[in-house]
This record gives sequence, structure tokens and C-alpha cells, in this order.
Amino acid sequence: MYKCPDCGNKRLDRNSERGEIVCSNCGLVVEEDLVQEGPEWRAFDAEQRASRARTGAPLKYMSPNKGLVTEIDQYNRDIRGGKIVPSQQAQLYRMRKWHKRASISNSIERNLAIALTELNRVASHLGLPESIRESGALLYRRCVEKGLIRGRQIESVVSAVLYAICRQYGIPRTLDEIAAVAEIPKKEIGRTYRLITQELDLKVPLTNPRFYISRFITSLKLSGETQEKAVDLLDKAIDKGLISGRGPMGVAAAAVYIASVMTGERRTQKEVADVAGVTEVTIRNRYRELKKSLDLDVTI
Repeated sequence: MYKCPDCGNKRLDRNSERGEIVCSNCGLVVEEDLVQEGPEWRAFDAEQRASRARTGAPLKYMSPNKGLVTEIDQYNRDIRGGKIVPSQQAQLYRMRKWHKRASISNSIERNLAIALTELNRVASHLGLPESIRESGALLYRRCVEKGLIRGRQIESVVSAVLYAICRQYGIPRTLDEIAAVAEIPKKEIGRTYRLITQELDLKVPLTNPRFYISRFITSLKLSGETQEKAVDLLDKAIDKGLISGRGPMGVAAAAVYIASVMTGERRTQKEVADVAGVTEVTIRNRYRELKKSLDLDVTI
């Protein structure tokens, strides 16, 4: 983040007309002769903006043809909005049918059409944003180019791709959640995920248990104070290396359980286990480890 080298103020004003960045506190010109990255024209409505723009829409990896192919819509209306006469509708129907067939001409395009539809379905159920879907579609295309889809279920590759992207972007989605939505065995997704990360040399960070804290707190309807306490306990556990070799969901669930007891918003182990998707035994084991290592004064 920029800050003024003279007074250290972080609030800087950008003057687009003069091409300068100025400190709002002391008035020092931090940068000058900036390049104007916007268009050189102005538009006052959507029609002007569309007519004056010299570029098209960005590439969409979620579309099998990346959004570069013309589509014939289903509305049966001409350019002025008038309804097309029935005699021409049959011709338009045939054009639409053959245009659709021609746009998917080989096995790879057919595979992409099926896979990207499945990817969109799974991502929708998991509540993943558009940017994650685009990243997942791009990674799936890399798998296609590398020949990793041959002999494997499309659904398992799509699920493994989404899991890898969620890990890379720090989005708390587990293999169990993805397997439940995709209706694919967890073991199969894990096997495909390991293959993808190895063949494509993906740098996937370890899952941080902190990602799951806010989810558990919201589901259990606990306060912000309990969330802060759980994060603090988890940070101390990470500093002491207590999470090494343990499932992140179990450690996060135990931290939330202990925090709820310490703040007086007690939740039972069963309630926390149901939300976290782990067993009560796991929570008890992690609870004992955290209590002993962090020297916590907590009684169940």
C-alpha cells in the first residue's frame, strides 16, 4: 500500500487530470506523469458506451468456445424487436439446430461442453463466485491439454479441479462437501486431485484451520467475541505446531468448542461435531491436546 514518504500518511489522492498522486496531509506529490488507463472517450448511456467501445467482451473460460462464437437466441424476434412470421420460424429453428451442432465439432469440444456444465452445477451448489468458476474452467482446460481426462470420469476431474482451486484461493470447502454435491466417492476425487497436482506441478498450500472458524461460528450462532477467542486459540496452537498431522476441521472445531465454553456460550460437542462434519471423539481428542499444550483452565 502506498504511503507518503515525507509524513507517512496512507491517505493519498489521485488527480486524474494532472496525472499525479498527492498526499492529503502534507500535499507532497508522491507520483507524477501517470498513464491514464481509461478510454479517451466519454459515454452518457449504455448505447453510446456500446457503440464507442473498440473491444469485445472478455474471454470466458466457462463457455466451451470462450464466448467467441455467435449465438442464435430463442426469442424469434428480428433486430427491431418484431415477431418473426411463422413461415420463417421453421427456417430459423433449423439454422439454430445446425449452428449448435457445428459449434461442437470434435470430442474435446463435446467434453468441454459437458464438463463446464457440471463444473457450473457443482460450483453453484457450493456457493462459489464467478472468479473461482473461471479459474476452475481454466485449470480443467489445462488438464484436457495434458491428456489427464482420458480414461477418467468427467465428474471426478471436475470435482478435483474445484477442490484444488478452493485450496489455492483459501476457500473453506472440504472433500466431503464436494463429494456429496458431485455424487462421486471421496476416494476417487482424492486420487484424481493428487494426479492433477503432480502432473501440472500445482503449488497448493496446506489448509489453514482458520478458514473454517467463521463458518462454524455462523452455523452455531455464536458471537464475535467467541470467534476472536477461537482464532486466538488456533493461532497459539499453530505457533506450537499442534496442528501438524491433524485434520484442520477437527482442530478448528475443538477451538470453537473451547471458545464457546470460555465465553459462556456453551455448545455441546454433538452440536459442534454436526456443524464441522467430524465425530465427537475427534473433538474430544483435539480438546484434550489443546487444553494440555496451551495450559487452558477449562472444564467440560
